[in-house]
Amino acid sequence: MKKMVLNKNISRRVENGHPWVFSNEVNRGHEKDTNAQPGEIVEVLTFDKKFVGKGYYNPQSQIAVRILTRDKNENVNDDFFLQRIRQAWAYRQKIGYTENCRLIFGEADDMPQLIIDKFNDYFVIQTLALGIDLWKPAIVQALNTIFSPKGVYERNDVPVRELEGLPQQKGFLSAEFDTNIIIKENGIRFHVDIANGQKTGYFLDQQDNRRVIQHIVKDAEVLGAFCYTGSFEISAGYFGAKSVLGLDISQNAVDMCNKNAALNGLENICRFECVNAFDVLKTWTKEEKRWDVVMLDPPSFTKSRSSIDKAVSGYKEINLRGMKLVKPGGFLVTSSCTNLVQPELFLDTIEQAAKDAKRKIRQVVFNAQSADHPIIRGQEYTHYLKFLIVQVL
Repeated sequence: MKKMVLNKNISRRVENGHPWVFSNEVNRGHEKDTNAQPGEIVEVLTFDKKFVGKGYYNPQSQIAVRILTRDKNENVNDDFFLQRIRQAWAYRQKIGYTENCRLIFGEADDMPQLIIDKFNDYFVIQTLALGIDLWKPAIVQALNTIFSPKGVYERNDVPVRELEGLPQQKGFLSAEFDTNIIIKENGIRFHVDIANGQKTGYFLDQQDNRRVIQHIVKDAEVLGAFCYTGSFEISAGYFGAKSVLGLDISQNAVDMCNKNAALNGLENICRFECVNAFDVLKTWTKEEKRWDVVMLDPPSFTKSRSSIDKAVSGYKEINLRGMKLVKPGGFLVTSSCTNLVQPELFLDTIEQAAKDAKRKIRQVVFNAQSADHPIIRGQEYTHYLKFLIVQVL
């Protein structure tokens, strides 16, 4: 097996467990000697030739090697991926995720840049790096062996693949099937558009958090902004809200929200409007409108460290407006999926928003993503979701 040698004067980050070897950490003299091909499995060694791990190599990427195993005797082959997926499935079953779950969460499951979402008997795959993309046939075969799925679909229509020299694409990895499916979550039914919905078609990472709102929304008037498919809003209606108004800038999203409301017999409780939530929240704040519960679930505000300050400013602004729209004693439900905004910074931002809004808040719940998206300490990108409920006094 060809070898990659780390530079002498670098941190021990990779040796201590981090799965990424950046291109500037590779000893260039030794790299030329290896002549490894893009996507090829290589051994990673320290400068003094101690074994670190095996991973796939890509000279086109800023991350030159992504570690798959720290076991020198473990071979990376078709059976390797079969066993890794079996292990990941055993973990999800053990913690209670059997119907819908993120089956593989990339580096957190020791399969860098591989995402697999399980929607009952249907699977959606993303292979976001060259090295893992080359093993896609083995991964699909493993899913067929373990699950005998009704369908497998790839959602590789994401720009990050281009950084790896890969094209964007999507399509069937099994016999064709109807990609508009229905799943059940917390007793509620939802339409999922596997082929055209955002990401893999549905945000499974909030499934536990949607259950957490059940007590605060009962008999409440609820406002939800950035509702996408209406999963939080439909959940509020299902859990006994008096009325629910959801806002989203996309008419397609609003149409899906209405379909989900109808699917659960909640058309008379849940109403949705296609508007710019940023503008409407500002206007309604001036008009002093009030709700018992306000829910905010915006998209990521930045993917670049250079614009973190701008993202924090955005989170502060929408949460300030949200708090002003909450009746005294009511609740604000708010989220951030921007992994570069770490939990403490997010909480500080909410606190500053409360001060500017001249409202006292007290924390009810502070969660991360659901446990089928495991968090690895020292790998901040695995702890990306922050979910907060505060009472606004």
